[in-house]
Amino acid sequence: MELPVVNDGVHLAAYRPRVPLSVNGKATPGGFDESRYYQCYGDGNSVASRGSDALTGYETLDAPPNYDFYANTEVWGRRRRFRPSLYQLHANPEDDSKPPMYEETTAGQVGGDSSEEDEDEDKEPPTEPTRFGWVQGVMIRCMLNIWGVILYLRLPWITAQAGIGLTWVIILLSSCITGITGLSTSAIATNGKVKGGGTYFLISRSLGPELGGSIGLIFAFANAVAVAMHTVGFAETVVDLMRENEAVMVDRTNDIRIIGVITVTCLLGISMAGMAWESKILFFLVIMVSFASYIVGTIIPSTPEKQSKGFFSYKASIFATNFVPGWRGKEGSFFGMFSIFFPSATGILAGANISGDLKNPTVAIPRGTLMAIFWTTISYLIISATIGSCVVRDASGNINDTLSSASSMENCVGTACQYGWDFSECVKNGTCPYGIINYYQSMSMVSAFAPLITAGIFGATLSSALACLVSAPKVFQCLCKDKLYPLIGFFGKGYGKNDEPLRGYLLTYIIAACFILIAELNTIAPIISNFFLCSYSLINFSCFHASITNSPGWRPSFRFYSKWLSLLGAVCCVVIMFLLTWWAALIAFGVVFFLLGYTLYKRPAVNWGSSVQASSYNMALNQCVGLNTVEDHVKNYRPQCLVLTGPPSSRPALVDLINCFTKGLSLMLCANVVTVMQKATSDSHVAWLNKRKIKSFYRGVVASDVRSGVNMLLQGAGLGRIKPNVLMMGFKKDWRSDTPQAAHNYIGMLHDAFDLQYGVCVLRVREGLDVTRPSQSHGEWFSLNQQISTPTLIHSTLTSVSIDPEPQPNTVFQTKQGKKTIDVYWLSDDGGLTLLLPYLLTRRKRWGRCKVRVFVGGESLRQIRLNEVLQDYSREAALIVITMPVGRRGVCPSMLYLAWLDFLSRDLRPPVLLVRGNQENVLTFYCQ
Repeated sequence: MELPVVNDGVHLAAYRPRVPLSVNGKATPGGFDESRYYQCYGDGNSVASRGSDALTGYETLDAPPNYDFYANTEVWGRRRRFRPSLYQLHANPEDDSKPPMYEETTAGQVGGDSSEEDEDEDKEPPTEPTRFGWVQGVMIRCMLNIWGVILYLRLPWITAQAGIGLTWVIILLSSCITGITGLSTSAIATNGKVKGGGTYFLISRSLGPELGGSIGLIFAFANAVAVAMHTVGFAETVVDLMRENEAVMVDRTNDIRIIGVITVTCLLGISMAGMAWESKILFFLVIMVSFASYIVGTIIPSTPEKQSKGFFSYKASIFATNFVPGWRGKEGSFFGMFSIFFPSATGILAGANISGDLKNPTVAIPRGTLMAIFWTTISYLIISATIGSCVVRDASGNINDTLSSASSMENCVGTACQYGWDFSECVKNGTCPYGIINYYQSMSMVSAFAPLITAGIFGATLSSALACLVSAPKVFQCLCKDKLYPLIGFFGKGYGKNDEPLRGYLLTYIIAACFILIAELNTIAPIISNFFLCSYSLINFSCFHASITNSPGWRPSFRFYSKWLSLLGAVCCVVIMFLLTWWAALIAFGVVFFLLGYTLYKRPAVNWGSSVQASSYNMALNQCVGLNTVEDHVKNYRPQCLVLTGPPSSRPALVDLINCFTKGLSLMLCANVVTVMQKATSDSHVAWLNKRKIKSFYRGVVASDVRSGVNMLLQGAGLGRIKPNVLMMGFKKDWRSDTPQAAHNYIGMLHDAFDLQYGVCVLRVREGLDVTRPSQSHGEWFSLNQQISTPTLIHSTLTSVSIDPEPQPNTVFQTKQGKKTIDVYWLSDDGGLTLLLPYLLTRRKRWGRCKVRVFVGGESLRQIRLNEVLQDYSREAALIVITMPVGRRGVCPSMLYLAWLDFLSRDLRPPVLLVRGNQENVLTFYCQ
């Protein structure tokens, strides 16, 4: 059966956006492989090429849905498959013509050297990495990061300060914040694969580089400081053990510094060597055994030695006394205790950080994270209640401080008096060394076997410190690779097969060592609290923002979250930040806003499909639709310009002048008409405009001739009220040498614009507008502005096509005009567009010193004489604006009308702008 052939001379497929051809994500140097272009796309069983003669009109190359079509990764042992292009599906199989060079084909992407593929298939498959379930991969990992130094060394002290009641409030408030953040994290993490970078990756890919970059720096810094916090906790325990055995190097503070620096140096060596010595399960079991030893110790009757240190097992009076606050010291306040405790609730992102190593991340991350928060919260509540029910606040530790008589009972101070112990002297003097408010190792003292608590402290502190020491450089490396900020790329360099950021490790080590020198856990913990609260606030806001934008790309598999709960969590984090330490909160937000402003100014070339982009689209759409309900009014008139530039880089003077009218004020749309293939894509044109700082859109159409294409643009360009009302074009200088038909088409475009109620402007500059240089391209293109004539054919070679923006030539409209004049010859009343445009020019800085001179009068019938006037009076003007006469269609020949315009504007040194409004008012002389 013979297939119908349609050939109207216009190849619309040629105007598709171009993407570079690639093989497995790498650009091919020589275009596409013609011999492998037509490919059978099925279920992967058949990959044999077949010629066009094998296809009939009843066959299709359509492929069923396949994961490979959507993923960016490859499977070992076979080539990645691609769906057939639209060109392949609807092309005539009997047509031998090749697809456009920049057609988005799949054959070029899958083509390659078969011998190389065979070699790959012969190689041994890479070993499959270990995949974790939700228990080992997420829950245990998160619990180990949550349990840490605060649990063992500060929770009893916080209970003594705030009382059991308020300590529970602190624990539950912290858990609510982390729980809400866990819900938001689960939603974000199940909306797509989370790579390295943890919190930074989550926020940056959701909110974009502006907020993502700033929080990436803060979160990496917070992890570096967390290394110091856990290391100091470990050093405190070691120093206390040394003191019990009467081993002191210098003094307590300096001993903590020395041991802390030695410890973090050893951890650095372990991290940089890549020694995965820590076993998560082993540490988890050690901590669980230490908890069991502690619980058993609270039940076992206390010995006299433990009683002298304040432990009396479970007593109702001790519980009642310790249930209410007993504030002491400068940290003695609710928010002071909260700031110290909150770092112990962090660590909930440990599972999301390794989503690539999980068997089923969409199930493992939500379940494991939320279960970790639940069980750690229960453990904190239990330890707080039990320690507060067994140990008094103050004790002397002196085995001889017992009550000897009834008279001494009357003078005894404290709850211990009821159990035969008198700690009154040290209580009154404030010198008691024991009790939960004085002795940080209270859990070891209560435990059935103290070394198990020590082992738990070592396991919790060292594993958490090592985890933070590894995660901080990874987050920072991810930030460096995104190239959002200068001067930090040095630390992002990776080494070895695992791309280890060794320089990042050294930076983290230096930061941690500096904070270890503080040697005070109660000072370091509040610093971390603000950073983590800031991070959690932005995670919650990311979830909320992604939800309200209603982007089709926001479809997390985790459904048990609420956008309003996420917003509440974000607000609570910010409020608590200021309640904890207002000046630290101001510093944190100052850093965020500074980095945000820098990123907004630099506009890094990244595109992550963030919710900010979706929100921008929503706002723009709503505003455009809202304009439909607003009636036009002359006071709100603004020239919205459709500029026939062709490729914008070929006529920069025209682009620069119109930009002076429209920048920050109204619409500018650069238009291009092509008849067949064009080298540069719309992306390159927009890139050129952005590099030149031109606020403009670009629109190209494919048509059989230029006038038809311009007519399409006149009728179809714009959206709602945001649509052009002024046509801008260049003057046709070669009207004498060109064909009469070309002149007729040029004048026909003016008549088409007038028919559609457009104003018209024609720019003429002495040196010409076109700065096009020969370049590698193929096909035909038309010069719309000054040479609308025979198409010029430029040959090309089969090379990979680049979309780099073209050079930026300078034009007269980019320079400061000084104290020149803008001469306006308002010859006919066109509604005022001839006057409005010069006024808009004077609002620009480079035109601000120019004086506008308006000339009124004269005949339109005396254009030759008017040219002499222009030569006499406007020779030194910066710009001449003239009301353009209108030639009657069908009465005034096109060649005569062009001669009319030519004689009016020829041989003038300044640029000449011929302007004609659509005879409707654009100026007002009233305030109503």
